[in-house]
Amino acid sequence: MSTAQAATAEPADADLELADSIVRELFLLVRQVKRSGERHRPEMIVDMAAYHVLAHLHFGGPQRAGEVAATFHSDPSTISRQVSGLVKAGLIERHADPGDGRASLLAATDEGVRVIETERRRRAHVIATVLAAWSPDDRQALTGLLGRFLDDYQTFEAQES
Repeated sequence: MSTAQAATAEPADADLELADSIVRELFLLVRQVKRSGERHRPEMIVDMAAYHVLAHLHFGGPQRAGEVAATFHSDPSTISRQVSGLVKAGLIERHADPGDGRASLLAATDEGVRVIETERRRRAHVIATVLAAWSPDDRQALTGLLGRFLDDYQTFEAQES
């Protein structure tokens, strides 16, 4: 059966039960990662929502606030409040948009990049510690399967929209 045929066929009960188990495990994993982040929140300069905006600007490059809002499927006023806090903290800055002088682009500052990298190292340290007893093959398999799952999920969502 081709991938296209598999995507249009009605899943069997056993497949639905397995999918339900995967959803439950993913939910528990996300909840655990959030708890870990909450536990380390005093070390963070910004809340998690603002951190995600900051990281998006760092990795995605300078953008208008409206583009950021669209990416996060958020109301522009919500992004505006997060941006204001990040600007005030010196973690992002506004630059004139070279394509339209009336608009501004948001970009991570050097201090913003330092905050992102500090948090990334902290998260990586936690995950590396958790996986330390796993064999290199198992760690690589997990990475590959998670990447494949994300790619397939994104492809499915793109076809649905």
